[in-house]
Amino acid sequence: MFSYIKEKIKTVNGNAQEGSPVETASDVLEFGDINSIVQDLKDTIYDNIRTIKDPEKPNNLEELEVVREELVHVYPFGNTGDKFVANIEFIPTIQHCSLAPLIGLCIRKKLENTLVPGSVKVDIFVKPGTHSTVEEINKQINDKERVAAALENHNLRETVELCIKDEE
Repeated sequence: MFSYIKEKIKTVNGNAQEGSPVETASDVLEFGDINSIVQDLKDTIYDNIRTIKDPEKPNNLEELEVVREELVHVYPFGNTGDKFVANIEFIPTIQHCSLAPLIGLCIRKKLENTLVPGSVKVDIFVKPGTHSTVEEINKQINDKERVAAALENHNLRETVELCIKDEE
C-alpha cells in the first residue's frame, strides 16, 4: 500500500544511505510527490474492494459495477504524509436493494483486514440517488458500534467472510 513511502524511506536517489534525511513518512514529502502516494493508496483500495463477491450473485462487485475506480477518492490528512481519508461510494444494483448495508459492511471489513491500522480513515457511502434509503444505509455502515454489533452475529459475520474471501 505505501510502497512509494517505504521505498523512499529505505533509499534516497536509489542509494541506501544510513542516517539519511529520509527517515519518516513526512520526510518523504520533501523528496516525493504526494500525488503518487495518494494514487498508490487509491489503487490499493480499489484492487481490494473490486474482488468482493456479491452476496446473492456469482459475480464480484466490479463485474456488477457496484464499485468503480472513479468512485474511490483518497485525500491526505494532516501534514505528516502518513494519514489519509478514503471516501468510497458504491452503487447498489437496484434502487431497493435489501443487501446494500451488507455490501457496505463487506467493503468496510475487507479494508479493515488489508489496510495498515490507523493509517486511513475509511468513509463508505451509497452514491446519492442510487438507493431509496441512502441516508439510513450511510449512517449504518459508518457507525462503529453498529458495524461491531452486526459482526457479532455469527451468520452475518460468516456471510461477510465468504464475500470478502480472496480467490485462490
